Amino acid sequence: MNMAKVYFWDVPTRSLPRAISYMATNRIHLKGNPTIPFFKLLGTGTGERFTPRDANAHRWGLLVTGSQSALADFDDSKLVRNWRSVAKSEYSALLRPLSSHGKWSGKEPFEVETLDWNGPVIAITRARIKWRQNLIFWRSVPRVTESLHASPGLRFALGIGEAPIGLQGTFSSWESAADLREFAYKSAPHLAAIAKTKEIDWYSEELFARFAIISESGAL
Repeated sequence: MNMAKVYFWDVPTRSLPRAISYMATNRIHLKGNPTIPFFKLLGTGTGERFTPRDANAHRWGLLVTGSQSALADFDDSKLVRNWRSVAKSEYSALLRPLSSHGKWSGKEPFEVETLDWNGPVIAITRARIKWRQNLIFWRSVPRVTESLHASPGLRFALGIGEAPIGLQGTFSSWESAADLREFAYKSAPHLAAIAKTKEIDWYSEELFARFAIISESGAL
């Protein structure tokens, strides 16, 4: 079964040119790796408004999928070692998909396996926002993110994106699936955003996925 692994690297100012070059060249190496069926190179931000002002130029991310043995090998690859050579800190987590709804770049990237899991979980939401809906989307985000960051059981949350505008998401870590469900289904601002999504139809593609944290290291 394919699992997922995520990395976030905090990079000092002096190493930013190399980090930006890795974002440009890693895609070539990852596309040529047959053991990594799906990957995404990610910029990060506060996730408070999902505008370019939120962007954090010092933190970069990578999501990959593959078998557990393939991901173990990848963890010692030259690509990862290069990032570690320029980063001042790293957070990584090995994840088992518990649920996944929607598509990412036209694909269903995560293989879901039924698992009775009571430990910490990670949620990834991402969307391709229709250009004509960006302003409406940005106006709706702050109340939801305020509710998110005030939610009991939230360990941390950040914005993720494949581009400064239009390809946006959140990466959040929770003490339990119950805490995540409490936010997703009982938070008034989040429920209002879901209703508005159906009314306005501001996404051309969206995905929500939930993962068991099998192991993690470092901190954000």
